[in-house]
Amino acid sequence: MMLIALAPVSVFGVIIFGLPALLNIVVSVLAAIAGESLFRLITRQPIRAKDLSAGVSGLLLALVIPPTTPLWMTALGAVFAIVVAKEFFGGLGANVFNPALTGRAFLLMSFPAALTTWRHAGLPLGSAFTADIVTGATPLDIAQMGGIAAVGSDNYWPAMKTLLFGFHGGSTGETSIFLILAAGVFLLATKTIDWRAPVSMIAAGLVTAFALGLDPLLSVLSGGLVFGAVFMTTDYVTAPVTAKGKIIFGLGAGIITILIRKWGTYPEGVTYAILIMNGVTPFLNRLLPKKYGFVPKKKPAAGKEAK
Repeated sequence: MMLIALAPVSVFGVIIFGLPALLNIVVSVLAAIAGESLFRLITRQPIRAKDLSAGVSGLLLALVIPPTTPLWMTALGAVFAIVVAKEFFGGLGANVFNPALTGRAFLLMSFPAALTTWRHAGLPLGSAFTADIVTGATPLDIAQMGGIAAVGSDNYWPAMKTLLFGFHGGSTGETSIFLILAAGVFLLATKTIDWRAPVSMIAAGLVTAFALGLDPLLSVLSGGLVFGAVFMTTDYVTAPVTAKGKIIFGLGAGIITILIRKWGTYPEGVTYAILIMNGVTPFLNRLLPKKYGFVPKKKPAAGKEAK
């Protein structure tokens, strides 16, 4: 179901960013599968490429990095995501941190210039996107520089519409909020994901942005907040198992994202926000344990009750 939900987002990314986006997707998926298979072969474990978990992680990684990322970097990030973030922890179901986001964090720390160079989709977001037709800033970068029109201006709602439908610079799969939300509705309808974490993250992002004097709508529609909420906070392995835990997880991810955007070095904060909450997940699971059943209390025997 996850691959089906990711298909429209992936196709849209290829349409607006072209061949580089397609090549990054193919290389990331193949490198993730090959890295997992080779590691399990070396460690004499059954090869499990058929379960497609490595392929999904590779696809997610390709969708959260710029389409201009050099292919060798993409391959390196995919192998790191699968081998270090998943297999080193025991394989599928045992990893603590989201593999795709771990791979992105590794690439961002190792190659910051490549991971913060963006390709335009060819259509403008107000006047701020007309300077360079090849590479340039994302909406979040421009917002930090005061380049997005203020609420109430003539250009504000056209800019928000552009952000909603995704015709602007950014990571391959994070630009079209409309398609991401549609994928989320599909996953909810098929009962593939739970609504609590993504809704909590988006709501926390809106409220925190408003409290800190940022534009709430811009904060949600730009960057990877919605993508992270729909596809990353709903990961079965790295998110809490209880309803209350999922809500706390989402709230924490949304708040930390906006805090990083407000005061951090990078305008985006979704990657590190979710990874931080991944680290909190084991604590939430112990604090709010899930009850899988109960043993009814035994009634005392008639003779003992009389005594």
